[in-house]
Amino acid sequence: MSARRDVTLVMTEHRLSERRTCRLLEVDRSTYRYEPRPDRNAELRAALLQVAHQNRRFGYRRLWVVLTKRHGWKIGIGRVHRLCQQERLAVPRLKRKRLKGLAPINPLLIRPNQEWSLDFVSDALASGRVLRVLTMVDSYTRECPVIEVNTGISGHQVTRALDKVIEQRGLPAALRCDNGPEFTSRHFIGWCEERKIERIYIQPGKPMQNGYVESFNGRFRDECLNASWFLNLADARQKIETWRRSYNAERPHSSLDYRTPEEFAEVCSGLTSRMAATPPDRPSAVGDPTAVLAGKGSLDAASSRTRPCPLRAAVQQNISATDGSGGMAKRQ
Repeated sequence: MSARRDVTLVMTEHRLSERRTCRLLEVDRSTYRYEPRPDRNAELRAALLQVAHQNRRFGYRRLWVVLTKRHGWKIGIGRVHRLCQQERLAVPRLKRKRLKGLAPINPLLIRPNQEWSLDFVSDALASGRVLRVLTMVDSYTRECPVIEVNTGISGHQVTRALDKVIEQRGLPAALRCDNGPEFTSRHFIGWCEERKIERIYIQPGKPMQNGYVESFNGRFRDECLNASWFLNLADARQKIETWRRSYNAERPHSSLDYRTPEEFAEVCSGLTSRMAATPPDRPSAVGDPTAVLAGKGSLDAASSRTRPCPLRAAVQQNISATDGSGGMAKRQ
């Protein structure tokens, strides 16, 4: 741009032609005559800036998902990436030191309510008073059913929060937590044994054995706690509850194919209901239960009489044909 201004200045003051001025200043004439193209991304840039302003900690991948699935834009992810670079919307991330070691063997998660993960997060109010937050995540659907906020949380408050969630979602099969006093108290242990809920305690000093809730806590602190100013306890509860609902219903999750936890839970519930409604195609292996109960034979015998096995009949026919055609002689 400065070279084009120099050419214009020399042409105006010294009354030289364009060709001679470009030759003296060593500027290509096509560079001087270049006219910038209109920005075809003006509307997309405005929509991107609006979404990025509402979700300051979203990277370009989540911004692309929100623009395409929520706002109806038909664009590629590379275009959004270039615009984010031009607008300097990159989210800085800290490089954490990771120790090499063997990962613990976790159970295979195959259904909702199979395992809930619990943990605590600390923050402070504007007055400096400590804020204690109990976070809870369904390890399969990544839903956050509740976030309990108070200045102090005991084992009784933990069980009361769990009772409220159980009334809405049902009993979990297991609870994964650390070895804090709230989770090792006699009240909490008795509450779990009374409801036959398994307790999975992680090893001390190894928080990544509870990785699902630790990942959630990172997003919770980055997008809510660090971005909010809590005037009092009521204000903190209101802002945190608003963020929790947005997390479950609006925030796309990368581990769920950029679906929200509620969308993934609906897919799981629909699949489970269809599997329960569809009758199995296989015939029953019990056979005739009347014959078995009446003592007319064993279960295998009744089953074989009710439904003969075609494979067994073919094998017996093959053996008889081999013996009759001069096969291997039987040993004496």
